[in-house]
Amino acid sequence: MSDSIGNSAGIIWKFLNDNGPSSANKISTETGLSKNNLQRGIGWLACEGKLSFEMNGRTETISLV
Repeated sequence: MSDSIGNSAGIIWKFLNDNGPSSANKISTETGLSKNNLQRGIGWLACEGKLSFEMNGRTETISLV
């Protein structure tokens, strides 16, 4: 399970690095990650202090620190 979470975190990090700040919905749609794997990967990266979260209206934007 931790391998899957680590892989998801890597996919998310690469997507944000290549595309800049994005919503969780956009990351999931464009990477093909399931909602569960997306949430787990975001959690992993957040615990490592690699993500920043910002509310833009009703949409939360995720970006790399």
